[in-house]
Amino acid sequence: MKLTNIPTIRELLDRAPEKHADRTFIKFIRDGRIAEKKFSEVRSDSLAFCRKLRHLLGEKKTHIAIISKSCYEYIVGMTGILISGSVAVPVAPDASAGEVAEILNDADVTAVLYEPEFTPRLEEVKALCPGIEFTLDLGSAADFERIYRDYGETSPYAALSDVRTDPAACALIIYTSGTTGDKKGVMLSGEALVGNMMFKPYSDIVNRRDVILSVLPLYHIFCFVTDYLGPLKNGNELCLNGDMRELFKNLLIFRPNQMRVVPMLASALLGRIRAVQAKHPELSPKEAAALVTGGNLDMMLSGGAYLDPALCMAFDQLGIFLRQGYGMSEAGCKITVPDFDTAVDCVGRVMNIVDVRIRGGEVQVNTPCRMIGYYKRPKETAAAFTEDGWLKTGDIGYLGEGRQLYITGRLKNLIILSNGENVSPEGIEKRYQAYGLVKEALVYADGDRIAAEIYPDADYAAREGITDVKAALEEITDRLNATAQPSHTVAKLTVRTEPLEKTATGKLLRRRGGEKRGIAG
Repeated sequence: MKLTNIPTIRELLDRAPEKHADRTFIKFIRDGRIAEKKFSEVRSDSLAFCRKLRHLLGEKKTHIAIISKSCYEYIVGMTGILISGSVAVPVAPDASAGEVAEILNDADVTAVLYEPEFTPRLEEVKALCPGIEFTLDLGSAADFERIYRDYGETSPYAALSDVRTDPAACALIIYTSGTTGDKKGVMLSGEALVGNMMFKPYSDIVNRRDVILSVLPLYHIFCFVTDYLGPLKNGNELCLNGDMRELFKNLLIFRPNQMRVVPMLASALLGRIRAVQAKHPELSPKEAAALVTGGNLDMMLSGGAYLDPALCMAFDQLGIFLRQGYGMSEAGCKITVPDFDTAVDCVGRVMNIVDVRIRGGEVQVNTPCRMIGYYKRPKETAAAFTEDGWLKTGDIGYLGEGRQLYITGRLKNLIILSNGENVSPEGIEKRYQAYGLVKEALVYADGDRIAAEIYPDADYAAREGITDVKAALEEITDRLNATAQPSHTVAKLTVRTEPLEKTATGKLLRRRGGEKRGIAG
């Protein structure tokens, strides 16, 4: 399977104003007001920033880090890098100086674009990164307006944006979340980034011309591809949330039809809706939801971590479709997308550009959008693929009816007991999470027995009048053990006083019990 007739990011940008009748593309809050940018303005601003970069950096193509929260200037900066022919290296703005330096050195970054809030850490990063030759403070909106003016299409620099790029060359190095602590730079081509959005799943669920509220960080591949490149292609109106603390206010301002979320965010939204309903019992569940979401939200697509089917069913009762897709940076982003007919416990339906097979229980994929490889890591790259070129996901699962994909665990997390039995901890965790008292669960091996750590839902316990939480959790454990295979019974239960450690997308950091904090006796 090969990519054919795939536009470049530059071509998507050039076609959008005419294709989408130059409607409003991006909205965001600026100085307390809603600012709007049409498709033509996003194109013009991005080309101006491309010219600025090429004027400052010269003809050479280099690796450019961009360190900023999600905002309009981030979109312009990222797009400017990508269409300039250089390689973008997005970095989380809340990372420590040491963490940033580790990524920048590994990625051979020579130029850094950074938001003003990062300034206090910049000198330390520069001291740790001798390869950095150039830094640019992304500054304020006023600074960008000067760039748009000074490097516009009628400026002396206009020709600098006439850059030919190789669609198959590396355009982006994005670092994996590193649940094992070993971050690797995934190299993706511009062709793969766009190609992942050009092919439809079995329905047009993701192609509705909706108003989308972007709430996840744009430096994650899931958000950048689905919240920016997708709307650029499909003609959606994209509203930027910005600070997560502003989410509930911005829901009422922008009144979106859909959002991309992670399970933690969906759970927080449901909690807010239930709080409103408890305060106003005269309202129906859908009326309470409308007061929180603005009244138009009817679709949320989740990724990044396990989504509890009970959460999906709770939103179904509110008239909001919540389902999960599945993907990975190494596959270019998406592998599956849900549709209205997919089962609530699957992770979506395999897209028509992706082939999936199961080998030894592992889900393996073949897609033309897959990564070029891990940057400077040929051994790890080779290990990521089978001998016949299929990408190993590391997930355990199976294919159901109509190419619906089910994930049951991670190969690396399998617990292998002395009797040869293989136990998937995720399977036991999901059984725990079917109970309202269990907010978070982690299952692991303690010697040759199965142990579980539970972080209880204090609000649920209060509502249900549960005073002895540990006894209630022990009763749940006994109930689960009664119907479990002997090898899957939990022999040790620990109740936590603090949440489990997670990555930015909500995945559990699986360290063993002795390394954890916040444990009650």
